[in-house]
Amino acid sequence: MPALLVVSAHAGDFVWRAAGAIALATARGERAKVVCLSYGERGESARAWREGLALEEIKAVRRREAENAAAVLGAEIEFFDAGDYPLPESPELVDRLVRVYREVVPDVVLTHPPADPYNGDHPAASRMALQARVLAQAIGYDAPGEPLGAPPVFFFEPHQPEQCDFKPNVLLDITSVFDTKRRAMECLPAQQHMWNYYTDLATRRGVQLRRNAGPNLGLPQNTMAEAYVRLFPQTTEVLA
Repeated sequence: MPALLVVSAHAGDFVWRAAGAIALATARGERAKVVCLSYGERGESARAWREGLALEEIKAVRRREAENAAAVLGAEIEFFDAGDYPLPESPELVDRLVRVYREVVPDVVLTHPPADPYNGDHPAASRMALQARVLAQAIGYDAPGEPLGAPPVFFFEPHQPEQCDFKPNVLLDITSVFDTKRRAMECLPAQQHMWNYYTDLATRRGVQLRRNAGPNLGLPQNTMAEAYVRLFPQTTEVLA
């Protein structure tokens, strides 16, 4: 069975940025696994802090929200609870990711792009995801499972792409599953201000998808899309 692995710095990142890709994968009957390195409890839970919740209570809220969103998408989810703001990079976290890679054997990996001047947790997650991918391929690395192949990596769109040097070269049509993505977003009331932002973004990316696909496909006016950057070259026998 084909498998998709998503490495997310915080509990909400995978929903805003990649829920469409996840929903498409599970709709095809594929496995989708999300790893949340942190709950986003310190830096992305302002509403809960203002309501007077304690740290462990906030973690529980964010975990429940992310679990509900993953269930809507049909995805598995695992939490490392590594802490955020800052998200620490460590050999131990990379090793845990290696073991996830070896267990899932992903055909595609989605994670954050390597630059984000607004949030250092996102590049940290990206670096660890990429390092773990390399180590999981090494036959001599001491972890269960067989050495990994070389799954393609796609960076999903950051919140402020212009400042992150994000120039998408892949536009993914998520029209058929956008209602599912919206329901997943609505599982995250701790960040309710993001719901309409990412709905509007999907609309704009949909306009770009239609323009780049050309007129002959007859894509509908309400096409919705997510944007990605492919890290490694595409291999093909036909240019299209």
